Parts: sequence; C-alpha cells; structure tokens
Amino acid sequence: MKLPAEPSLVVTSTNTSELYSDNSTQSAIPASDVQLLDTTLRDGEQAPGVSLTPEEKIEIAHALEAAGVDVIEAGSACTSEGERACIRGVTGLNLDATVTSFARGVQSDIDHALDCSVDGITLVVPSSDKHIETKVGTTREGVVEKSVELIEYATDHDLWVELLGEDGSRADPEFLVELAAEGHEAGADRFCYADTVGHASPEHTYSMVSQLAELGDTSVHTHDDLGFGMTNVHAGLKAGANFVHGTVNGIGERAGNVAIEEVAIALSHSYGLETMHLPAVYELATTVSQHTGIPLAPNKAVVGQNTFTHESGIHTDGTLKDTAMYEPYPPETVGRERRLVLGKHAGRAGVASALSEHDVDVTDDELSAVVERVKKLGDRGKRVTDADLLAIAEDVQGRDRDRFVELLTLTTASGGDVPTASVKLRVGEEERIAAGTGSGPVDAAVKAVKEALGPAANAELDSFHVDAITGGTDAVVTVEVAMSRGDHSVSVAASDADITRASVDAMVDALDRLLAASPPERPVADD
Repeated sequence: MKLPAEPSLVVTSTNTSELYSDNSTQSAIPASDVQLLDTTLRDGEQAPGVSLTPEEKIEIAHALEAAGVDVIEAGSACTSEGERACIRGVTGLNLDATVTSFARGVQSDIDHALDCSVDGITLVVPSSDKHIETKVGTTREGVVEKSVELIEYATDHDLWVELLGEDGSRADPEFLVELAAEGHEAGADRFCYADTVGHASPEHTYSMVSQLAELGDTSVHTHDDLGFGMTNVHAGLKAGANFVHGTVNGIGERAGNVAIEEVAIALSHSYGLETMHLPAVYELATTVSQHTGIPLAPNKAVVGQNTFTHESGIHTDGTLKDTAMYEPYPPETVGRERRLVLGKHAGRAGVASALSEHDVDVTDDELSAVVERVKKLGDRGKRVTDADLLAIAEDVQGRDRDRFVELLTLTTASGGDVPTASVKLRVGEEERIAAGTGSGPVDAAVKAVKEALGPAANAELDSFHVDAITGGTDAVVTVEVAMSRGDHSVSVAASDADITRASVDAMVDALDRLLAASPPERPVADD
C-alpha cells in the first residue's frame, strides 16, 4: 500500500524575484502543507465528449508525475473492464504518486479497485438528504453504517481511504460532521468536503470545513458552476483543510472542477506553498488539451495563450523595460515564454523588439514606416503575424526575400478510403518530391511536406486556426499557424479558397521562416 508522501513543506516567502513580489506574502492559510489530488483521469473525463484511451491516460499520468502531483485518481474501476485496463496501465507505471480509484458505497467497487492494484480509493457515499433518500433510497443511519463497514473492509486490504460525502455542500451540517467523525473512527485517512454541484458560497465552505478539520485530515472538492471553484478552495484551506481535488485546465462535468494548476500557482505565489513542480505545468496542460480535444481558452489563467502575451504599446514598452511591469510572476515559472504581438496598439519599442528577434536591423525612419503599416493592418481588424511583420520590413527596406523552402506544387486526393497528397518543394537549391497519407487531405499534405523536408521538419505545430473570411460554397478561408523550433517561434497566416492549400502554404511559410532563423545542419533528408 502506497500512502501519499509525508508533507514536509513549510510556509516561506515566494521564490520569485523581489521584482514580482508585492511584499504581502503571509501565512494566511493555516496548514504548512497542502497536497493535491488530480482527478483529470476520472472527473475530468466526465466532461461531455471526453473519452481517453489507455495510451492517453498513461501519457497524462506521466505528465502528472513530472509535475509532481501527490495523488492521481486514475478512474472509476467499477465502470467497465475497459476502464480497469486503463487504470492498470497507470498503476503499472510504478509512479511516485499515490494512484487511487473512485469507488461507490458498495463492496464490489472496492474489489474492482483492488483488482487494478491501486494504492487507495476515494469512497463516495451520499450525504445530502436529496442523494440519500431520492438517489440511493436509504437513510442517514444506513449511510453511516455502510460507510464504516466499507472503510474497515478497504483498510483490511491495505488501501488508503478517503471518505467523500457526495453533495456535502447541501447536506445537513450536523449529519456531515457525524459522517466524518464515524469515518475517521473507522480508519479513513481523511474526509472530503465535496461541493458536488458547485452550490456552495465561500462562507458556507469555511464554516463546514472548520468543523470537519477539527476531526482530522480534510480535503476539498469544488466545482465552478457559480465561479466559486477557486474561492471555495481557499476558503477551505483557510478553514484548515490540507488536501485539494482538482483537474488539469479545470475540465470536468458542467462548468468543470477547480483548475489544479491555478491552485498550485496561487499557493506558491501568494503563500509560498509549493505543491507542484511548476515548470512542468504548461507541458501538462497542453498534453491534456490535446488528448481531451478541449482547447485552452486564450484568457485562461496560467496556461492560456494571452497570459504572457502583450500587444498594447504602453504595456509592451513597460514590459521591455521591466519584465515584471505587467506580470505577477515570470512566465518561466510555469514553463511558458513571454510573447509580444503586434496590432493597432503596437508601439515603436514593441515593433523594434519583434524585428530584433528575427535579426532584422532597421533605421529610425524605417522603423517609423514599419510601425505605421503595422498599425494600419491592426486598424483593419487583422492580427499582425510574424510573417506579416517581416514582409513589411522587407518591403520598406526594398529587400527581396531569399526563401529557403518554397512550395512548388500540391496535389491531393480524398475520394478514396485513404486521403493522399503529394508535394514538390524547393529546399535550398534542390527540388524534392514526396507523398503522404493521413486522416484527411490537410493531414496527408502536411505529412508529405515533412517527408520532403526530412530532419529539417523538426518543428512543433503550436496552434492551427481556420477562419472563413467570405461566404458561400466558394468561401475563402484564412489559416493561421504558430510553429516553433528550438528557441524560435513564428506565426503565419495564408488565405485561399482551398483549405488544404491555405494550410500547406501557411505551414511551409512558417517552416521557411524558422529555418532561415536557425538553419539546420542537414536541411534535407538522405536519398
């Protein structure tokens, strides 16, 4: 049986530079240790449309381990044999994290969990009268009796046990306290206050958790239906809880769970409590986003695209002078990079900085001309991509662009069972032809481009966005891609009536820009 690691953290000042500190760090949260249980693989998977394969669960579990999460709830072993196979895949990784399963208040659920070799269970029993009487059809006395019986059964089988009173925020407070007390007495390692439907106010959460924490270790499980998910976590911690349930990116049923990465950065920045390996947070967030198909909202805290992105001339100028001017903590803290983007708010400092990132030197007059044209594009509602900026600079300076990679021809076929594509590229002084297959014509064409480029195609596609800019069946679409290679990144947009052509044009242009910024030692594949 693997128990969560013994807490060894103490409240200290924040580890970020004094430039980022507001000098108000204090021990506002009584616990000197807070641990996190991630339920992305269980509660997160209950988000509509999300279904993770065993391979995807394993990859997410690896990312959670890299981020230093204490407890990973790998799923609900009672669901199906397929779900049990997923959980076994996670337990078979021999992670440092404690791996648990969700279990309802029936012995067979615990047996299924044992069959998956988990370290522990979250034993979920009804606690509100609505759930006790209507959903389960029992009594308060029956819930307590059954809970004690199952806790003793689980601990006899060397399982770590957390007792969770489902719908605890709508339960009678006296009964919830009684249930927690009986659970601890029976041997449960902790009791969880669960705001199952996102109903609770922070004041109610504080009041209830204050009583529960007097009985023993207490955790909080919050949802965001009222937008109180994070607030209720902090209310619970302030009241004495020392364990928090959450999901990566805040995914979950309805409005979702509290975002575990937001809990971690808030505790680190505001209270000096380190609960995760923060530099691994962004990689974790993007892994979950890719496998669940739920994109990261641009304005999402910690991991959203805009979190460390600056456009306004005043903000950009201030950030260039002092990186802490408009940021609460450095982007590197959570594995991010700062981005300066251009639009109608762009100023001279921001444009000059963006040009310097691409090793473009301009005179003061040339810079003024570039800034004016950038603003005109922004006034038309267009986001100025890196490729736009470089094209403007080339035009202002009267330079011809010396392309390293150029798309000469593109042919696609998607009428058969397997979509195929072939491309002819000019790479350096050579012409190269390659073909590829994929799940669709765009996928096939991109694979053909990568085949033609060989090792030179070692760039990451960070984002892919499509917009229709005209109406009708012959609509022109604009495809914008962001790609990175090493420390260099670039965003490019291309428009065409053929979405495949627009996609390939944008990606080839991006690759050309990246290879020009950092030429590969061997830019083409061997024959």
